[in-house]
Amino acid sequence: MGRIIAVANQKGGVGKTTTAVNTSAALAAMKRQVLLVDLDPQGNATTGSGIDKQALEKSTLDALMGEMPLADCIVRSEQAGYDVLPSNGDLTAAEVRLVDAPLREKRLQLALETVIDRYDYILIDCPPSLNMLTLNALVAANSVLVPLQTEYYALAGLSALLATVQQIRDHRNPRLEMEGIVRTMHD
Repeated sequence: MGRIIAVANQKGGVGKTTTAVNTSAALAAMKRQVLLVDLDPQGNATTGSGIDKQALEKSTLDALMGEMPLADCIVRSEQAGYDVLPSNGDLTAAEVRLVDAPLREKRLQLALETVIDRYDYILIDCPPSLNMLTLNALVAANSVLVPLQTEYYALAGLSALLATVQQIRDHRNPRLEMEGIVRTMHD
């Protein structure tokens, strides 16, 4: 059964997508079966994996909203050697649509349960905020990997993320652990 790792930090521009894409590629190079879930409406993990986000017919939004089985939304990135659950700007609609949805914070977890046995690792590239999409990632994940710039303001924001992780652990996902912190953009 696969290990699910959320790559999360509420601060933008800290290297979440770069960390998620490169970790996925490294694991694939080590002959691991990897699924990269692009949970950011910007769709940069999709593009970074060599997939045209503008040409998507099925995406993360379809899987989250239960409109299509997650397995049917997965795209293989041949050049990267791993699978991608792709996204694009359509995913911005998920925030509004999930507000009234049943099991709104467990949608990703339930969708991933249908494919978890196919993968050694599932990495989730989270959006740069603590919203309903990030909540879904943290509820689904076994652990959180936090990309962190080595600067003062990034450290200040880390305490808010750690508090959120603790709240998720206390109320929604008791198995959630800290995978670690990856220092990024260090000079």
